[in-house]
Amino acid sequence: MRITLLYVGSTSERFYSEAAAEYEKRIGGFASFNSICIKEERIGDEASEAVVAKCLAAEEQRIRAAIPKGAFTVALCIEGKQLSSEELAAKFSDLGTGGTSTVVFIIGSSHGISPSLKASCNMRISMSKMTFPHMLARVMLTEQIYRAFTIIADKKYHK
Repeated sequence: MRITLLYVGSTSERFYSEAAAEYEKRIGGFASFNSICIKEERIGDEASEAVVAKCLAAEEQRIRAAIPKGAFTVALCIEGKQLSSEELAAKFSDLGTGGTSTVVFIIGSSHGISPSLKASCNMRISMSKMTFPHMLARVMLTEQIYRAFTIIADKKYHK
């Protein structure tokens, strides 16, 4: 299976990048993993809804350009379904059994993901009802992807 994580915006905090890199390396023992940073549009604090929508549309174009053809797409968004680690593992198993070889996760900017991109995704999930920094969400997601593969492989990591 090939997993791609598309995330909007970079971070200057090394601890986020180092933590994500550790889980990305671990995932490599189970699947091909690729993490791609998508350029974030700069939006001022007092931007109108129209300006935010225009910026999200620009980010959407860059995100869509990075999605491999035929991939199963998953948007991370607050209105998505919350899954347990076991449910995520079962989803990976079901996708693999069904012939899907590429899964793409999308983490938007602090303004989220455009409504049209979310609507076009195969699945929408939420990490929590709480709000997290987007770079922390990247770490949490990569850890959960790793955990899902250890569940599938019946490894002792998941307790």
